[in-house]
Amino acid sequence: MRPYFFFSYARRDHLAGGAFVDQFFTDLRDELARIEPEAGPGELAYRDTERLRIGDDWERQLSRMLGASRTMVALYSPAYFASPYCGKEWTAFDHRTRRHEEQTGESVPALIPVLWEPPPEDLPAEVRRIQYIQYDFGAEYATGGLRHLLRTDPQGTAYRKVVRVIAERIREAASWRVAELRDLDLGQVEGCFPVEEVAPVAVRSSLVRLFVAAGRAGDPPGAVGGAGAVNGERFPAQRSEADSVRTDRAAVGGGLPNGGPGGPDGPYQGGWYGPHPRDWAPYHPPRLPSLAVQAQQVITRAGHSTSLETVGPDLADALDRARENNEVSVLLVDPWAAGAEPFRQALRDFDRQNHPVTAVLLPDSTDDPPAGPARARLWEGVREVFARTWLHRSGPEPLFRIHIRRERFERELLSTVTVAQNRLLDQLDDDPVAARAQFGLGPDPRPMPGLTIPAWPPVPPEPPVSPGQSVPRPGNAPGPGAGAGAGAGAAPGPRGALREETVPLTNRAPSEGEADR
Repeated sequence: MRPYFFFSYARRDHLAGGAFVDQFFTDLRDELARIEPEAGPGELAYRDTERLRIGDDWERQLSRMLGASRTMVALYSPAYFASPYCGKEWTAFDHRTRRHEEQTGESVPALIPVLWEPPPEDLPAEVRRIQYIQYDFGAEYATGGLRHLLRTDPQGTAYRKVVRVIAERIREAASWRVAELRDLDLGQVEGCFPVEEVAPVAVRSSLVRLFVAAGRAGDPPGAVGGAGAVNGERFPAQRSEADSVRTDRAAVGGGLPNGGPGGPDGPYQGGWYGPHPRDWAPYHPPRLPSLAVQAQQVITRAGHSTSLETVGPDLADALDRARENNEVSVLLVDPWAAGAEPFRQALRDFDRQNHPVTAVLLPDSTDDPPAGPARARLWEGVREVFARTWLHRSGPEPLFRIHIRRERFERELLSTVTVAQNRLLDQLDDDPVAARAQFGLGPDPRPMPGLTIPAWPPVPPEPPVSPGQSVPRPGNAPGPGAGAGAGAGAAPGPRGALREETVPLTNRAPSEGEADR
């Protein structure tokens, strides 16, 4: 088997932000599968954590797969260049590409760097000769790396472009079929780095505290109703899967008994409910897990731990304690429950106070009324409860967000968590390094050498080719200057149980010797 790419990364980067590393690997493999549909699942990529099993000789298997893989994707970062074993992998694959060129005359850009975090300035000459910045990836990528894009906008346009271009580069380079190196022994390879030893950063995932304000099935009419509820509107009974089927049929064929769309008790119910507020599911068809558990899964995949509580009279005190512990909070609020007890007073108290690192999300339910008097009454009630916070819903990077539909929920949630954490970091200016370490981050990203000029440099034009002169293949033309990233070459061109815990970062414990990757 000859995988399309070998995934080379520093274990220290995975310990500091495993969810981000995992997401990039999965997204890259999936994108490659999309553009190369004939490749089998096991042929797309090799990554040690997915293939090694108990009893395997890990160094022999890594050697065999690195010698056979068609390309290598290397995650450049300070930790990568401080890892002796990453140095062995990089040096061995670079030797493969040079050996192929000597034997065939073909220079193949099969070693594909990805800028994970800005690397050290004093990179080895062997590394500097391969281009690792692609200018059309944007300034954020060049100065902060792919990890920064994942943290700030995990499914944004900039991140998706990097994934797409890297997948296309893998497919292009893989078509050249770089000759295998069957006798490769990584244990005998002398790597060209570490550059310098980097002290490991003490990392613990941040805790994101989730609070839910939503009703329960079986609450009597008027006990918990929509914000601004009027006579005739009542809280729905719990629905079963069979009820959901009847709802679908009623949408086509007429009324639905016992409430729901077209029923005699009013057409709008706010979603699907269970015996506890955490069971609330505002979107149709009702999805499992509930919205609160889905939020935990999303946040946990982003590398954090979560706790889940119900909004109660002590909400303000709980948010203050979270802030004192350098934790951010998110309120998931059912608009139909916001204006009635037991939540109304607690949410009003929240609105009157200052909680700068707490986000509030109010989803639209699939059963919510369309534009008209009923919908206006619902959201007027919400506005009355959040009288002050409502004014900040359209500011830059708001933490109060309303009308969140199903397809936007995960992105809006991660966005608000990121904004809240950034605001918390801004306030912790007495020890910024320790503050960033708490969220699994290293020091502030340094501008890369040659990129500190005021204006973003244009892509340099192609040099003219004289008659008879051979045209260099992409990735092998000498660069216009020295320094990190100056030479031309291969372009590279930041969910879960209800208890508070973090997701395991690997499927197995690294063996002795492998742990220093």
